[in-house]
Amino acid sequence: MNGLAARINDALPQTQCTRCGYPDCAGYAQAIADGEAGINQCPPGGAEGIERLAQLTGRPALPLDPQFGTEGPRAMAVIDEAWCIGCTLCLDACPTDAIIGIHKRMHTVIEAHCTGCELCIPVCPVDCISLEVETPGRSGWQAWSQAQAEAALQRYKLHAQHRETAKREAEPAPAAAEPQAADTRKRSIVEAALARARATAEQRQAATKP
Repeated sequence: MNGLAARINDALPQTQCTRCGYPDCAGYAQAIADGEAGINQCPPGGAEGIERLAQLTGRPALPLDPQFGTEGPRAMAVIDEAWCIGCTLCLDACPTDAIIGIHKRMHTVIEAHCTGCELCIPVCPVDCISLEVETPGRSGWQAWSQAQAEAALQRYKLHAQHRETAKREAEPAPAAAEPQAADTRKRSIVEAALARARATAEQRQAATKP
């Protein structure tokens, strides 16, 4: 990430909701810096977020592009414990590890860690996750803070590390390559055995001749 992209990323709310069309806030920041994305694609940042990006990039502030969503109060995910089957799909989907639980056991949301990204909603096979408004009457950066954004970013980085570690642990270990010296010794042993076998066969043939 270049300098401008890093500054843009710092100005984003770090909800990691992907509503901007990119896989995370850093990806969106880089796309803005590269001139590949508009500054009006982040619903969680809202109008104030667009103003921040306009100041950083020198571009004119525009209304939020409706194809990416609308500005609104911050929501929090809530799991209906009576319907939760413990499938763990929401654990993988949550970018900030705000959901805790184990396989086939009820899950719950840690309110302080939830960014309202909504990514857990579509992956739930029993539709037991809903959203509750956390900041009625307040939207965009009025419903969020820089401290919350920084905390969410740190949790997102930890989440990515956990996923990478789990991926590596799930991969089969590569077969250990035998040292060249060991291969040489094996070939020598085999060749010696073959030589002995040939010698034995020749001796037997000589003994049977009249």
